Amino acid sequence: MIAVVDHVDQAPGRALVESGELVAGSMARTAAGLLFDPDGSRVRLEARLAEWLRRAATAADVDRPTPVSSRARCRAGAALAFAAELSVTRAAGGRAVRTDGFLSPGPGDRARADEVAEAVVLTARATVEEWRVRHLGYLLAEAAVSPDLDAAVVSQGLRLAAELTGRQWVLLAAVGRRERVPLPMTPVPRDPRGWTAWGAVEDLGDLQRRGLLDPPPATPRPGGAALPRLRPADLRLTRRGVLVHRLLALDFVRDEAVAAALADLA
Repeated sequence: MIAVVDHVDQAPGRALVESGELVAGSMARTAAGLLFDPDGSRVRLEARLAEWLRRAATAADVDRPTPVSSRARCRAGAALAFAAELSVTRAAGGRAVRTDGFLSPGPGDRARADEVAEAVVLTARATVEEWRVRHLGYLLAEAAVSPDLDAAVVSQGLRLAAELTGRQWVLLAAVGRRERVPLPMTPVPRDPRGWTAWGAVEDLGDLQRRGLLDPPPATPRPGGAALPRLRPADLRLTRRGVLVHRLLALDFVRDEAVAAALADLA
């Protein structure tokens, strides 16, 4: 049974972010303090960014769908906590918050960034593979400092990501770090016998067909000539693949998860 503390004495929004502790660990409480009690925090977020995340947390807490499970609520809070966490890292690295109006409320007191935040919260609630929630939160942090990405492109990247399996996220992470961690030279099996290998090969082929990885799937040659054998080392991120990799900050996928996904392809 999941025990969730009901923070009835706290403002909506802060209670939601703190509930993310079940998924994000104690960092969720730190993030809640950073957003809702900045005077008590050792670090600060840029004012417009902090206001946006507070607004997103409050809206998600007050306007949440009914019914919503306790665990789904925790995932929503964790996504916003992870957004605050990476925002601190981005600021320390010199990444400035965008000034193109993305975070500024317009008609109806709603910013373009609010649309993205709502989409991320909804996706996080529905995500049963909870390690993915971290990267959904990171998407918000990346969008806040990337003026070259408009709301439509960010939303497109989120939709693409939501359609992928967790292992596909990890395979994109593996290809994205190929310059640091060389990919295997062993060819991918064409007709794997085990179910795990079969699923991994299906995931890889789907990434190729979706245009997220190059080269595209090999097509039969005239006369029945043998098809070239695909090796993981041959794989590259396409432009669409780079978008998903960047938005989800897949550089942060753990090395052991990458090694396991590549082993599934053996």
